[in-house]
Amino acid sequence: MSAEFRPCIDLHDGKVKQIVGSTLDLPEQNALQTNFVSEKSPEYYAGLYRRDNLTGGHVIQLGSGNQEAALAALGAWQGGLQLGGGVNDENAKFYLDAGADKVIVTSFVFSDGMFKKERLEKLLKITGRERLVLDLSCRRTAEGKYFVVTDRWRKFTELEVSPATLDMFAKYCSEFLIHAVDVEGKQSGIDTELLGILANSSEVPCVYAGGISNFDDIAAIESAGEGRIHYTIGSALDIFGGKLPYAEVVSRHNASKHK
Repeated sequence: MSAEFRPCIDLHDGKVKQIVGSTLDLPEQNALQTNFVSEKSPEYYAGLYRRDNLTGGHVIQLGSGNQEAALAALGAWQGGLQLGGGVNDENAKFYLDAGADKVIVTSFVFSDGMFKKERLEKLLKITGRERLVLDLSCRRTAEGKYFVVTDRWRKFTELEVSPATLDMFAKYCSEFLIHAVDVEGKQSGIDTELLGILANSSEVPCVYAGGISNFDDIAAIESAGEGRIHYTIGSALDIFGGKLPYAEVVSRHNASKHK
């Protein structure tokens, strides 16, 4: 297996944006830090990924008011994108039927700071393991441990991202999506310690996001994960206002797949 580039479409207020995740819903007025707001539609980006045959990317609804935009993206790349944000047992089938390859779940399963096993098992009966992705996006505590955060990454749960946790959840899903929230959107470098935990402990593929700013960061992910950790890039890409050429990332991805 080789490391894959997984593209993203982050939606906020119905528009494609790149936001510093740690500033979402901060109590301070106007605290939200937005790196980029696209003039292009979600369908444009989905069509771009379809043209380049990039599968396994994700559409994330950051809050309410994004369903129309999300459905437009799914429709433009049927079966090529995963859908996350507000997924639960009542709408999971709806999104899968609308063209999502898989659904990504977090807050529904990790509610009120605790893991709700009965909810996960109920969802699993609807989606099946192969079409379910668990979002274990996390933040680091003062003690240096990583804990899953929910509700747009503002609430800590009681669940530590540890070898035992990854082993437990591997039987429920086909993949983990894990944003390193503390560095996400900042283009300040990747979280190598978190990558080490994932590389050494996860039995299912992981998609890492957070801090990627150059090809050295991508190479570090490829090396650490030995092909089992895939990666997504947001603000650093030139299609989202950054400096990292999207075309070169795709070229690297294609070359890696044919090794």
